[in-house]
Amino acid sequence: MSRSTKRSIYILIFGNFLVCLAIGLVIPVTPFIKNTYGYTTTQMGLMSSLFAFAQFIASPIVGRISDKIGRKPVMVTGLALFMVSEIIFALANHLFWFDVSRIIGGLSAAMFVPTSMAMAADLTNSLQRAKVIGWISAAFSGGLILGPGIGGMLASITYKTPFWVAASLGLASTIFTLIFLPNVVPKKDDEEEYASHKKAKISSILTFPMVILFFMILVSAFGLQGFESIYSIYVNQVFKFTLNTIALVLTLNGIISLFLQVILFDRLVRKIGEVNLIAVCFLLSALCVGWITIAQTQIEVIVATLVIFSAFDLLRPAITTLLTKFGKTNQGLINGLNMSLTSVGNVIGPIMSGMLMDMNTHYPYQIAAIILLISFLITLFVRKVIHTEELAN
Repeated sequence: MSRSTKRSIYILIFGNFLVCLAIGLVIPVTPFIKNTYGYTTTQMGLMSSLFAFAQFIASPIVGRISDKIGRKPVMVTGLALFMVSEIIFALANHLFWFDVSRIIGGLSAAMFVPTSMAMAADLTNSLQRAKVIGWISAAFSGGLILGPGIGGMLASITYKTPFWVAASLGLASTIFTLIFLPNVVPKKDDEEEYASHKKAKISSILTFPMVILFFMILVSAFGLQGFESIYSIYVNQVFKFTLNTIALVLTLNGIISLFLQVILFDRLVRKIGEVNLIAVCFLLSALCVGWITIAQTQIEVIVATLVIFSAFDLLRPAITTLLTKFGKTNQGLINGLNMSLTSVGNVIGPIMSGMLMDMNTHYPYQIAAIILLISFLITLFVRKVIHTEELAN
């Protein structure tokens, strides 16, 4: 791998981390925005979901554009929009502008994240590709995991500080990418591979185990975003958590989650298998979400929270790993469905949680606990079917 290629990959890694960091920055400050401006929880949920909705709508369009004009212009524009979205959020004092900021942020993520993955494939050969995309995925996950914690720490200065810092990093990243990243036009064989993926029929992958796994992807995305999007509001309103306490919990979660994904995930999969790990994660998350609704102390809430986030951080990669085993062909189609269902869950989760919380403070988590428990039972039901399918393959 040449020096310029390595430098390009480092730029892609940092850009993914930065964009995904911004997704979580808003989470710890939502209760203070809500209280300051008198918004409802439904309005805050809608604001959170707009990011994922814009990303979901724009991603396929952006992909076609980057295939035609090259990767660099799309990614530089995405980083510039990222900076704009953070500035708007920092300056905003009305719900309309908070919403506009999140929409622009989702568009920036749609322009940078999938395009960077495509560029990584363009820059590497078949032997290097998996490792490089793994690095980028780790940066993606790291940004999502650490965003709320970093946002909470910076917000202890003022709640707008995280967004000014993110905007400054966005400006530096835009300039650096513009100067040092080469423009890459898709290779001919990549275009042919893309065309072959388009020809793949969805019906060819919709076996019973695959449908169940796709359902689990949707539930895990819905559950995580539904839980996380109102978490700061919930613990502030019910348990009187301060911004510093919220920041501490989310930072601890980031550290634990990175340890689980980087160090323990592979060992757990090899020891108990993906299906059993999925079942355990659904059960633990269901029990602990229910526990929060009846907890009496902040310590109980903190312990339950860390278990829930840890379970979700193991659940998603376990399901994705299992998907790749059952979908030995049509990986492009499978990954596309995976991302689409994740986006749908990310859109629905915050909206539903916000609406339910406006009805009753505990409704979102009570219903989430029931859904997660049903998912656990479904996992047990299909375990034999999945085991049979593995033996057949």
